[in-house]
Amino acid sequence: MNSPTRHTEPLRIVIVSPTLADANNGNWQTAQRWRALLAPHSVRIVQQWPDADAHQQKAQQDQVMLALHARRSAASVAAWAERQSAGGLAVVLTGTDLYRDIQSDPAARQSLSLAAQLVVLQTKGPDALPADLRAKTRVIFQSSTSLPVVPKPSTQAPAALRAVMVGHLRDEKSPQTLFAAARLLQGDTNLFIDHLGEALDPALGEAAQATAAACPNYRWLGGQPYNATRRHIQRAHVLVHASLIEGGAHVVMEAILSGTPVLASRIPGNVGLLGDDYAGYFEPGDAEGLAQLLRRCRGAGLASGTAPEALTGDEWLAQLRAQCALRAPLFSPDVERAALLQLVQDLSSAG
Repeated sequence: MNSPTRHTEPLRIVIVSPTLADANNGNWQTAQRWRALLAPHSVRIVQQWPDADAHQQKAQQDQVMLALHARRSAASVAAWAERQSAGGLAVVLTGTDLYRDIQSDPAARQSLSLAAQLVVLQTKGPDALPADLRAKTRVIFQSSTSLPVVPKPSTQAPAALRAVMVGHLRDEKSPQTLFAAARLLQGDTNLFIDHLGEALDPALGEAAQATAAACPNYRWLGGQPYNATRRHIQRAHVLVHASLIEGGAHVVMEAILSGTPVLASRIPGNVGLLGDDYAGYFEPGDAEGLAQLLRRCRGAGLASGTAPEALTGDEWLAQLRAQCALRAPLFSPDVERAALLQLVQDLSSAG
């Protein structure tokens, strides 16, 4: 990709992330990836602005701020607006921003009004915003690297289906839905579920351990390194994503770019990535619906009579995989980089 043409010098950009490398969570991963994609601009990542490197002299001042999270970065957003005016300021909205905080939190709402641009990470995001803010809102899909598709054995009985769910254990990710589905499926000895993620809520960690004790086909593997997590996704027949609130889950893109189809809760954050017509949805919190879809991946427990329901498990997984493949180009690093470069160009020109 070419660099922006209207600036001969790199821009000075600051990314505000509520968490830094020690947390190694979604905010940090996004900030780190964006710093790399925004080259050759000068980019630094801070937890709060102004920091020690925020110079008072105009020739050295930051020109663009990308603030991740409307509520948690609200103090930095307000400080920028006071010192720099709204010019150069974009606020990137997470799932908790869109579907919780902006409904009731004054600081989050103020961040929306102060920003020159709002960024959402999936196509349903603008629908959650007040109508008067949508004109300054743009969608930037996150990206990931593609991995080779690993050939997977048939799921037809008596062969085994391997499913994986990835996400730290907290209420927004709804691990309870997976726990309940695993108990419904505990009699199916050829259906295995691996669950990756740290127990951010100790009570949910205890629930995961109890589920593993009761259900031999469910394993909670705790937090795993990034590369190991991607290998788990790559080798699974299907990824389960049961979130109740989501701004645009990176793990869904990683599954798509690994050739692994997704069973996802029908929430805006998932539909905005996978599309309205995707066949692999279950209703949020519906453990029975998730269990039925997992059985369907094995071709088990299906009603007869209609053509879609008559598909074998392998055929239905292939259908889901084909639908995911159509979305894959949206999540290319080149596409994300072009969108980011256009964003900072627009912000600097407006400022």
